[in-house]
Amino acid sequence: MSFDLKQIVTATMVLFSVIDIIGSIPIIVNLRAKVGHVQSEKASIVSLFIMIAFLFVGDEILKLIGIDVNSFAVAGAFILFFLAIEMILGITLHKDDAPETASIVPIAFPLIAGAGTMTTLLSLRAEYEVANIIVAIFINMVFVYIVLKSSGKIEKVLGKSGLGVIRKIFGVILLAIAVKLFASNVTGLF
Repeated sequence: MSFDLKQIVTATMVLFSVIDIIGSIPIIVNLRAKVGHVQSEKASIVSLFIMIAFLFVGDEILKLIGIDVNSFAVAGAFILFFLAIEMILGITLHKDDAPETASIVPIAFPLIAGAGTMTTLLSLRAEYEVANIIVAIFINMVFVYIVLKSSGKIEKVLGKSGLGVIRKIFGVILLAIAVKLFASNVTGLF
């Protein structure tokens, strides 16, 4: 187990782009308006546990159903690609049902630790040390907690256009990551 600053920074940025907590501020603000309060601490802690558990157990689940990590990483590259297209073009290819309460369920899962995040974690595991990915998860959860706590203030400061610009920038980064992930794992399929 060795810590590598480059891997930690890269994994942190990848997860930050996929979780897209800044881009989710309008959803969080909408939830807060509907139900009055968002449980920032619980959502962050539950997301952390879901992500770490999937990082370890997800690979075993794949082995159980006979899928190798390279195949999953390539599939993950496609999911990241479509998430990036959504972010860049401002379109919705996948639509979740609108949550009725702002409990752990709509925020921790699927908003923070959703399908894209799970896929990304296993894709990252194909390339990086687990310890570095765990550090990246912790860094992201601290950031998620801060954003959840201050989502109203952030929305006022950035405004709708500011949030839109940030979302597009991270969309382009995510698109580049998807291409790299695909290129580095597609040869392992043959």
